[in-house]
Amino acid sequence: MEDVQRLDPETEFLCSKQETGNEWELFKENVRPLKRGRNIHLLNNALKAQTDNQLKHSLLENRRKLIQAIDEYQGDDPLQPWIQCIKWVQEAFPPGGDYSGLVVIYEQCARTFWHEDRYKDDLRYLKVWLEYAENCVDAEVIYSFLDANKIGQSHSSYYISYALHMESKNKVKSANDIFNLGIERNAQPIEKLKAAYKKFFARCLTRPKATEDDLTEKHLPVRSFGTVLARGENQRQTAGGSDLARKKLKPDRNNAISIYKDTDTGVSMVHQPDGSNNELKLWQSLGSRAERNKENNAIPAKWTSYKIPQRAVPRIGRPAATPRIEVFVDEEYAEMPEMGGEDGKPSTSQLEQGDGVDLKRETQLLRENPLRNFPLNSLPR
Repeated sequence: MEDVQRLDPETEFLCSKQETGNEWELFKENVRPLKRGRNIHLLNNALKAQTDNQLKHSLLENRRKLIQAIDEYQGDDPLQPWIQCIKWVQEAFPPGGDYSGLVVIYEQCARTFWHEDRYKDDLRYLKVWLEYAENCVDAEVIYSFLDANKIGQSHSSYYISYALHMESKNKVKSANDIFNLGIERNAQPIEKLKAAYKKFFARCLTRPKATEDDLTEKHLPVRSFGTVLARGENQRQTAGGSDLARKKLKPDRNNAISIYKDTDTGVSMVHQPDGSNNELKLWQSLGSRAERNKENNAIPAKWTSYKIPQRAVPRIGRPAATPRIEVFVDEEYAEMPEMGGEDGKPSTSQLEQGDGVDLKRETQLLRENPLRNFPLNSLPR
């Protein structure tokens, strides 16, 4: 008994022979990290669903019930069931991906409340937008949409995320302007925004200045193994090469051009037979210009004299009708059905059905164009 108590927690857990608990060690490379952390019990059950079909269907059924609860909600805070659903999906589908439907939930939640004034300064609603932006190919259009519709402008999280995104695209000046705009508007918490701006400013000081050499970095000479020469080596090599070329191009007027003469011609001629002497004599006369270029003088022949026989076809007044050419339309980029309900709000019927193929196609389209389902008058101009 004392030996069992002296065991470390990991060995004690292995000795307990629990059916669930070690899935984290088997599938941890497939888990996306969350800033708030994860519930280890729910995480193990979610990872076990990758090999257990019954548990997998149970997770899909729970997701369907949460989405159904959104439609049936009658309280004063309709955003709350959306937040609960998003948090549960993040926990129950650790790898994320297209199958989880998380991107579609982000988009429908953001599209449901974008025109309601009471949620424009709600931090929960802003976090939904920011998490949605992290899953898109180019999030700049989302930040522009938030700026145009005055969503989340009083929170420092908006300016920090927007500036870091612009910095990742090497738009340092735009990122600096965004930080200054947030400080000017006194976005809260201001201490968090100023601390992020100090770190950004420190990174800018260590960042190499963009010069003409940086712009021509791609045009530097390449070594045998593909390594690019440094700027100093390139300048030295260029200077040395130019000096050498300058010396070669500069003629020496004092020295006359020497003509090469073969001194062994007489010796070799002595040991050659008579036949070779005759051949050498033939080369003393190169012939006329016409004889030298005779292989390039093709004599044109008359080819227009031959007429192709044609069959007599009776002429018809109107040409025969031909079948129409069907235009191919890619299924992924075909016009998707309307996802809004009768009242203009997004419908959750697609999420309730849980069709993996439709969720995957819609997720891919939203990653490329996150505002594809929004009305045109809401988009930034």
